[in-house]
Amino acid sequence: MHIAAPGRGGRAAIVLLVLLAVAPLLAEAAGASYLVSLTTRIAIWGLAAASLQLLIGGAGLPSLGHGAFVGIGAYAVGIAFHHAQGMEGALGFLAGAGSDSLLVTLPAAALAAALIALPIGAVSLRTGGAYFIMITLAFSQMLYFVTIAFADYGGEDGLSMWSRNTAAIGGLGLDTGDDLVFHWICVALLGLWLGIAHRMSGSRYGLVLAAARDDERRLRALGRSPYGLRLAAFVAAAAVAGVAGALNANLIGFVSPTPLAWTTSGELMVMVVLGGAATPAGAVAGAAIMVVLEEMLGRWTEHWAAILGPMLVLAAIFNRGGVAGSAARIRARIRRRGRR
Repeated sequence: MHIAAPGRGGRAAIVLLVLLAVAPLLAEAAGASYLVSLTTRIAIWGLAAASLQLLIGGAGLPSLGHGAFVGIGAYAVGIAFHHAQGMEGALGFLAGAGSDSLLVTLPAAALAAALIALPIGAVSLRTGGAYFIMITLAFSQMLYFVTIAFADYGGEDGLSMWSRNTAAIGGLGLDTGDDLVFHWICVALLGLWLGIAHRMSGSRYGLVLAAARDDERRLRALGRSPYGLRLAAFVAAAAVAGVAGALNANLIGFVSPTPLAWTTSGELMVMVVLGGAATPAGAVAGAAIMVVLEEMLGRWTEHWAAILGPMLVLAAIFNRGGVAGSAARIRARIRRRGRR
């Protein structure tokens, strides 16, 4: 597996962002306003999947606990909202009077996820391969059961948010209650991370991280330890996943322990593999396919998971490299035919 050459993944990312930006307008023009929420989900889960791509595609670290950071970001928003309404809880000493402003809760979600990821990464990155997967899975399940036991914040029933966070400074602000405005905020944050990830892949840090992924022994022979590089990637990916969790909490108006369960981490991993782990844009494409398939099959039958599972197995067998890999092969064939 190799990181895409700078430029190729960037163009795919721009195409995806443009499609996501205009999709709600087309949906409203076609009288299908309910699709606005669907495209917003794609943007949010695309952001979460693109953060995991940094670990899987960039660092060769298939974490099975990444969903926990999505859940931590959601709880950061939910707890801040809980205290902003004047309610009490065990984390009141951290949350203070709380907040319902995105300008506060999004950084708080990223910080909370990063701070929790730091010790988890410090421990799990001492291992590798299957042991790394098992340790990240164990930490994820531990956080899942901790949130279930958190009675002050709803326990297994979770927390309700009856309004979205605001986004205003002084007298100026955005109407986050408007579905279109909130959608474009999510797309803008997705675009910000795709831009950062694209620049990172071509930077010295990204190249050394890829070298550690491809041949760790050779990197060590050159006197460089990959531990710090991988820990930085682990924490950065967790922070971005926390932001995705915060946005999802605002979208659905509810926070629960579910995203912290290993199943969410598994879904994120499927999104990355389905779309292609070589570029962040591939992960976003995988998220779009998963969200749309779940929506379509869910409307058709309550047993949609029994249909989706075999479809994913077939995709993994016959679509090596994911959607991004297939697109690259098609482009290569077209170029070869053009030269004849």
